[in-house]
Amino acid sequence: MQIGMIGLGRMGMNMARRLIKAKHQVIVYNRTKDKVDQMIKEGAAGADSISDLIKKLSPPRVIWLMLPAGHATEEHIKSVSKIMVKGDLLVEGGNSYYKDDLRRYDEFKKIGLRYVDAGVSGGIWGLQIGYCTMIGGDKPDFDHIEPVLKDLAPKNGYMYCGGAGAGHFVKMVHNGIEYGMMQAYGEGFEILQASPYKPDPAKTAHLWNQGSVIRSWLLELAESAFTEDPKLQEFSGLVKDSGEGRWTVQQAVESGVAAPVITLSLYQRFLSQQKDIFGNKVLAALRKQFGGHK
Repeated sequence: MQIGMIGLGRMGMNMARRLIKAKHQVIVYNRTKDKVDQMIKEGAAGADSISDLIKKLSPPRVIWLMLPAGHATEEHIKSVSKIMVKGDLLVEGGNSYYKDDLRRYDEFKKIGLRYVDAGVSGGIWGLQIGYCTMIGGDKPDFDHIEPVLKDLAPKNGYMYCGGAGAGHFVKMVHNGIEYGMMQAYGEGFEILQASPYKPDPAKTAHLWNQGSVIRSWLLELAESAFTEDPKLQEFSGLVKDSGEGRWTVQQAVESGVAAPVITLSLYQRFLSQQKDIFGNKVLAALRKQFGGHK
């Protein structure tokens, strides 16, 4: 199948590589030309601009956008939609908010273009293992790109989730769950290290992955991290939060669903990003006012 790939970051470049390996005809464009040149060496066709990429694709075109959510994605969607022609299909594979997909889908439909949202999970391991892919949009459009999805994903690793926005909605909740799981592992290992026993964290992570109830790929990554740096001295403890965690909590509120673990894990990331938290200063000041210690 012929496909255009816009965005050759860590995910986009490896996705292009996986498709080339599966014998798809991949045409790539990236703002920085060196990444395009690298992919040409690996079997892709290169484009000098978005319009050049469009010209090199045969209609009805399939264009996969793999950029960070937000301004970059929005600007590229506007640029691409102006030069796509009726019947062309855009797959938006970034971590976008599903409500943005609803707006884009309607805008595309009005001008005869097709829009699919793709939630993609796999990170830097996707090239080797495959990308778990969640798709939203019209079912015939899902069917049209299924050969690409099949080769991007591991066995049984892609799914049609429903209408416009469904793919990114499912990916959003996936990432919210990820927040909670990571928080639980972090707390557990901290309790172990604060104990009188202080078991080796890498060996403990390895042990728990041998048939225990809490075995997981995240725990495999924890073992790898502890093996490389047992005391994690490389890290400050600051943890960024991406949009999906916030959106999941917002959705829980809108839906009237209790999500205390995911919400707490999001707040914990906020705390990690702050120094000399003002709220804590208020606590200290109040304690001093009624006779507390320094």
